[in-house]
Amino acid sequence: MIDIANDGPVCTLTINRPDKANSLTGDMLEALCAGVEDARAARAVVVTGAGGVFSAGADLDAAKAGLATSPLWERLSGALARHPGLTIAALNGTVAGGALGMVLACDLRIAVPGTRVFYPVMKLGVLPQPSDPPRLAALIGPSRAKMILMAGEKITSDEALAWGLIDRIVAPDALLDSARALSHDVCAATPEHAHTIKGLIAQSLP
Repeated sequence: MIDIANDGPVCTLTINRPDKANSLTGDMLEALCAGVEDARAARAVVVTGAGGVFSAGADLDAAKAGLATSPLWERLSGALARHPGLTIAALNGTVAGGALGMVLACDLRIAVPGTRVFYPVMKLGVLPQPSDPPRLAALIGPSRAKMILMAGEKITSDEALAWGLIDRIVAPDALLDSARALSHDVCAATPEHAHTIKGLIAQSLP
């Protein structure tokens, strides 16, 4: 289940399947894609999870049925990357597997203490989604990207912060308030102003 809440200019999408570690089914991925695409007018989009895990990636049964290689993952990360406003991944806990793609596609990443990041594609014998490795390498460098994707390392929140994989560690009870605070200036500006600055930053990237 995906909960969508619009609080003025901020749209918050919450992965709400905590009894299954917020693992994603095809229907949930479709809902996330539609939620981000429908929020084009929002000044900021926040993606988070319910409970103590952001997302364990694809639901096991759905993955076996083909979800692991579905184009929906790329559709979701592409929608987040193209959003004209500020996109924030508010990690309420561990993120694993294909769910890391949407996190990498966001502009900012904040996380609670104890969050772990891993992407066991080598162990599972599958390929990551095409845009995930270059986005990961752009954030943390090629060697550290190989530590996650090829060596199968599980990265702690402290390591992720030091590497630049996440931007800030915040207390669990302050997670969403912190995300909203980060979106304050964007929400106060015109959409054109925010979109232009985001484009200028994108032009500076290799």
